Amino acid sequence: MHVVEEKETGRLNTFWKIIVVASSLMGIFLSVNMLFYLELFGINPIQNAYLIYLLACFMPIAFLIFPAKKTHTSSIKWFDILFFAVSLIITVYIGLQGERIIMEGWDWNAPPVPTYFSIILWALLLEALRRTAGLVLSLICLIISLYPLIASDLPITLLQGQSYDFLTLARNHILSSNSVFGIAYTTIGNLLLGFLVFGVVITRTGGGDFFFNLALSLFGRTRGGSAKVAVVGSAFFGMLSGSAVSNAVTIGAMTIPAMKKTGYKPYYAAAIEATASTGGTITPPIMGSAAFIMASFLATPYYQIALAAAVPAFLYYLGLYIQIDGYAAKNNLKGMPKEEIPSFLKTLKSGWYYIFAIVLMIFFLGVLNSEGQAPYYASLALIIIAMIKKETRMNKKQFFDMFVEIGKVLADIVVIIAGVGFIVGALSATGVSFSFSRELVAAAGDNTFLILIGGAITCFILGMGMTVSAVYVFLAIIMAPALIAVGVDPIAAHLYVVYWATVSYITPPVALAAFATASIAGASPMKTGFQAVQLGSVKFIVPFFMVYNPSILIGRGDAMDTVISIVVSVIGISVIAFALEGYLLGAGILNTIERLLLFAAGLFMFFPNVYMPIIGAAITILVYLFKIKVSRIPLNVNKEENQEV
Repeated sequence: MHVVEEKETGRLNTFWKIIVVASSLMGIFLSVNMLFYLELFGINPIQNAYLIYLLACFMPIAFLIFPAKKTHTSSIKWFDILFFAVSLIITVYIGLQGERIIMEGWDWNAPPVPTYFSIILWALLLEALRRTAGLVLSLICLIISLYPLIASDLPITLLQGQSYDFLTLARNHILSSNSVFGIAYTTIGNLLLGFLVFGVVITRTGGGDFFFNLALSLFGRTRGGSAKVAVVGSAFFGMLSGSAVSNAVTIGAMTIPAMKKTGYKPYYAAAIEATASTGGTITPPIMGSAAFIMASFLATPYYQIALAAAVPAFLYYLGLYIQIDGYAAKNNLKGMPKEEIPSFLKTLKSGWYYIFAIVLMIFFLGVLNSEGQAPYYASLALIIIAMIKKETRMNKKQFFDMFVEIGKVLADIVVIIAGVGFIVGALSATGVSFSFSRELVAAAGDNTFLILIGGAITCFILGMGMTVSAVYVFLAIIMAPALIAVGVDPIAAHLYVVYWATVSYITPPVALAAFATASIAGASPMKTGFQAVQLGSVKFIVPFFMVYNPSILIGRGDAMDTVISIVVSVIGISVIAFALEGYLLGAGILNTIERLLLFAAGLFMFFPNVYMPIIGAAITILVYLFKIKVSRIPLNVNKEENQEV
């Protein structure tokens, strides 16, 4: 998700803020009216018109919020207003023609006006995408959107497909349900919009501070407590925002100075925050937008996706937690001063309703199966409670600013997902999306591992210039079907893509989250990035385990197999984390050979057979006993140490 900076806010005077708020309220009204089947004021558009109207609400204001150049931050330019007006007129016009588009087949043969409007909207959407997600993604979408013009003439068999003339292609991109308004964008209108609103509401009403203080009250006193607060706080905040970079900047401003103060080196503190923040995109209940799109691709209830992703997300944070605890033990770092730590009970009492709102949303998701409605119920409950309490009651300005923020967040994600639709449309129109996975399986000789490695490399490269949702949509079309074709569990295949798409946030040379936290810490960006790779290395391992042993995903296998897999994976990740940091809990600092042995033992835990995990456990026990004997650490010291963690 795009990080909305203050300099962007400065572009909007009161008048334009009112326009943004009005557009946001109209978009939310359309969503609520559609999802709750209200038909208020006689408004009941058909599905394609509804989706186009949502674009009319949020795409035009993107030109107001996000500047064409970094230097255009003080005011809105004349061409911003022009783009706003033209995009609004075109989208409203196309929305009004919703029934004719379907009944008369305008996606193939439309009258001149909607055809020319399609060309203009195509260009405007790419420009809006450039402003929100950057030039790289915009160029990728532009090139791929034009690909059907030459698809039949390409010399590479794998990429050959049906070609189209320019006007037909423009109509297919804008007026069909296969491209811009395809399955990814449909997810926004039917599912994602409400969750994004909930994320803004809970943070604007003080939820971010509450979860940070809750983590502080629980882990602040333990050794290296400031880092553990960063991990837990970022996990809480990240699962609500679903954004790695904004999470890193928001929480990092509080946690990084605290970590430096308690003895963590600047680059290590920055790496901890970057790694913890990146986990938000894979952590239920909200995760990132890719998870909601996944639910649509797989025609699976979202709560099942969130449930399946729970254990891998826990393993990710467990591996990080163990490493920072080992670092604190090796460097004799203490907990935070008692006077800086809030009371757990007082913190819980002051913000219990944030937890209640999340539980309420989960209840609607899992029990009542009201996926689209759940976040709106939770948001409404949270706003009512927050307005009743004096401490969190918002005045008119704060309430107004909350809807400005909602407009910014929704404009950002709507434009990105709509722009990524060009990729889906081009690949499906040419037929390549159906043939590519088949050719990929044939080229790999039905070798699952080769397909996984190829997909991981592709995810990593694309992740350098594309958002997680964009990478996911692209590979969900061409690679996930190949994995499913060779017998991989569908949810495991799609989660594999999401995990690898997020790797670039902490991996040089791009490492956006790591570079953002490095600037806060005053540390070397590259050094921070490489340290983040070590701390977040679980993200490189768990995806393979999900594929080869999908029973780790709750709901994807026999209950007993799932329990056993979870227990074994927790042990395996713990052992790997001990090896990576070079510190074994209760046994002390590890040398190079011991670290290599434990790392191998941890990997053995992930092999999908009975014998390898047993061998891994045996190696771990032997190393532990050897360290106990050599270092001769008294048992009572071990007990005290275990209690301190």
